[in-house]
Amino acid sequence: MNAPEVPLPPASEAAAGRPGGRPAWATVPNAITLLRLLLLAPVCWLLVREATLGPGSVLLLALWASTDWIDGFLARRLHQVSRVGQMLDPIADRVGIGAVVVCLAAAGHLSWWAVGIVLVTDLATALLAGRAAARGRIVVHLLGKTRTAVMFLGIALLVGALAFRPSLAIVGTVVVWVGVLLHIIAGASYIRAAATGSLTPPQVTR
Repeated sequence: MNAPEVPLPPASEAAAGRPGGRPAWATVPNAITLLRLLLLAPVCWLLVREATLGPGSVLLLALWASTDWIDGFLARRLHQVSRVGQMLDPIADRVGIGAVVVCLAAAGHLSWWAVGIVLVTDLATALLAGRAAARGRIVVHLLGKTRTAVMFLGIALLVGALAFRPSLAIVGTVVVWVGVLLHIIAGASYIRAAATGSLTPPQVTR
């Protein structure tokens, strides 16, 4: 999902020429981002309710995680970048990762310390940088996207190991903790950007 920022036209221009006058936010990538949010319910249910994680949990979680790449790919390929997508995508990432790590901790697969750090960092970022992000002053940068990718990878490795090779769960746990560290650094960079009134290049959009 890493790509140079694409200037967005005014809403009236963005809607012009769309079949049936479709609004700028009604795009395939945004629909897939919404799907990522909807998939959270069954993903979390399986993580918490299944005593032993199985292939179904792994496949569903992989589908959930893959939408983070798919929506960005389609946004660029179909030229359907929108301001709504730019705002909705990181929200879906933060809500999704927060919910999944809580479920993993509740099931005894992940330390509550990791969960606490992720949630406190998200809360601080939302309070101190959320308004600037909503106004378009801050966009997701390379470090933020790397953080998200590492967290998705760590969660997938952890769940996959628990389902097929529990002895390798430590690998996924280590990767998740690397993602937690990047989470702190990325959150601090967004807060700093909001405080200084500067964008955080390089910019990546969806």
